[in-house]
Amino acid sequence: MSSVTFSDYFRKRREEIELPLLKVAAYLDIDTSTLSKVERGERPASPDYLKPLSEIFELDLKEVQITYFADKISKDFGGLEHLSEGLKEAEKQIKSKRR
Repeated sequence: MSSVTFSDYFRKRREEIELPLLKVAAYLDIDTSTLSKVERGERPASPDYLKPLSEIFELDLKEVQITYFADKISKDFGGLEHLSEGLKEAEKQIKSKRR
């Protein structure tokens, strides 16, 4: 997994499979201008888009989610000094809630 942004990952895959923005927007049931902003990184992608994007782009949902979360965490919290420790603690909390 590279350090590509989710918006770059998204745009590159759409272009690879030659899907027009209009078709992807229709599949997600959002307008084209909103999707264009997501693709340019001007607007965050909703987590609700991840499963439909994995379907239309024929990608593994796990890969899409990992790329999304890595980009989001990096953008939102990347400058924090104790990010690694915080992520470890968050993982512990998530695991305890699943039990």
